[in-house]
Amino acid sequence: MTQRTQRIEDYALIGDLQTAALVGRDGSVDWLCLPRFDSAACFAALLGDEDNGHWRIAPTEAGHAGRCARRRYLDDSLILESVWETRTGTVKVLDFMPQRDQAPDVVRIVEGVSGTVEMGSVLRLRFDYGHVVPWIRRSEGHRVAIAGPDSVWLRSHPEVKTWGQHMSTRSSFTVGEGEKVAFVLTWHPSHEPRPDLCDPYAALEESLADWQEWAARCRYQGPYRDAVVRSLITLKALTYAPTGGIVAAATTSLPEEIGGVRNWDYRYCWLRDSTLTLEALLSAGYLEEAGQWRDWLLRAVAGDPADLQIMYGLAGERRLPEAELPWLKGYLGSSPVRVGNAAVEQLQLDVYGEVADSLFLAREAGLHSQPHAWSIQLSLLGFLEARWREPDEGLWEVRGPRRHFVHSKVMAWVAADRAVRTLEAEPTLHGDVERWRRMRDEVHREVCEKGFDPVRGTFTQAYGSTELDAATLLIPRLGFLPPDDPRVVGTVEAVRAELAASGFVRRYSTDSTTVDGLPGGEGTFLVCSFWLADALRLTGREEEARELFERLLALRNDLGLLAEEYDPVAGRQVGNFPQAFSHIGLVATACALEPDCEQEAG
Repeated sequence: MTQRTQRIEDYALIGDLQTAALVGRDGSVDWLCLPRFDSAACFAALLGDEDNGHWRIAPTEAGHAGRCARRRYLDDSLILESVWETRTGTVKVLDFMPQRDQAPDVVRIVEGVSGTVEMGSVLRLRFDYGHVVPWIRRSEGHRVAIAGPDSVWLRSHPEVKTWGQHMSTRSSFTVGEGEKVAFVLTWHPSHEPRPDLCDPYAALEESLADWQEWAARCRYQGPYRDAVVRSLITLKALTYAPTGGIVAAATTSLPEEIGGVRNWDYRYCWLRDSTLTLEALLSAGYLEEAGQWRDWLLRAVAGDPADLQIMYGLAGERRLPEAELPWLKGYLGSSPVRVGNAAVEQLQLDVYGEVADSLFLAREAGLHSQPHAWSIQLSLLGFLEARWREPDEGLWEVRGPRRHFVHSKVMAWVAADRAVRTLEAEPTLHGDVERWRRMRDEVHREVCEKGFDPVRGTFTQAYGSTELDAATLLIPRLGFLPPDDPRVVGTVEAVRAELAASGFVRRYSTDSTTVDGLPGGEGTFLVCSFWLADALRLTGREEEARELFERLLALRNDLGLLAEEYDPVAGRQVGNFPQAFSHIGLVATACALEPDCEQEAG
């Protein structure tokens, strides 16, 4: 079978706010997990070859280039339009997933634009991440695939010729100008009756209206509105609607280095993203989504503060055991392919500060308060007070030895600072403000003494280390030091000089250190590059900040999507895709650069 060779940025995202699929320029759906983001994939060609599951609809003309001529999302929506030009005519394919009612549906509508075009569909369903071949039969005029708990129905126009061949379901048909042919793929548990059938054309109209109505709520009106709206739609698409949780990405194991081993499962919800996610949603006017995310956060972290995890499942699940899938070759041979994430067991003290900052931000924004939120915050802070002096694995989830990471200590300061500021603003709340002031002062003093290199004039990655860390760019944004402090200015300059590659920023150096305990390297980390733009703006270099921001915008694919990282040598996106953290950074920086370009939406 053919190994998938498309670049990560060749993919488009469609989804129904509970799961998502990736569609390539060649018309193939190469990734889809059903029924949730973190379920096993039924199309896994992205991480293997065609025999691991995919669904391609494209012209069958001999000698055709195999890629659509152009593509776009319809207006402000998640409905993908791919246009194909052949010798005999032009055709377009609309791909989308209606927001879910009963069951998840993938709808693909082929429409003739001019002339006549011969089209073909090849469907290979492979459950359990491309491992299980289902039994396929006919029922009520449909094709039904069943294996264990999974059942998928394929429905198309009665005049479409469909047959089985080489463990796949194939269809052929011709479309002329103005003609339409629709396919609907529906999943449901195999022990349950088939759900009601989706009307593909009514679903198209409803989906377009839903997305456009949602996008119109964006209150950012600045020069980067198109990029901001597309990033917000992407964040919405990565939201698990039943709980409000936002997954870090729609994929697992897309490599941070082509051929490398830095391949992780990002289909979970990280606490480290919480503050930046809230900031992005609130700055763009999405208070309802911000409130849902805050409520997810409170449910996830409830309980013994000693049991706080760095990430959770979509509904707050705690067990995310990591395993390797040896039957998948990995994207362009980048193995192993992993599901689950062992980093869930790590000690990352910074997340206590992230939670405190998020709850403080929500309170300041006027989100409807939850009566137990303050008690939870105090409980977490009490635990942190006793543990902040310990080493941890840090923000970047290193798999090497624990260290005294500067960013983790700064976030301990944030946790104490936000408690002090809350009590000062709301004296009716119970809490020992002097206790938290003492903790705040002690953390601040230690970080400035042990985490700052006075010779080079920069904060370092960890106490006693000479390595740098892009996370220290957040120091002025968090309020730990003012932007004009020489230590902040020196840190920005040092990070830009030592961690930059082609002007973009790596998280930390992998060239001469074993800090993360892994071989090989990685690309520049896109959210860190947005942090540099923010730091440049805060330190008075707005023109440089804007220039960097616009260079980052140019890295997006033709649909406005960003992965986790960018490889400036190969000139391609790497890492899981699309990455929420990257799009959160884009929205936050765009809003910071144009603070006067916000107004109430519609």
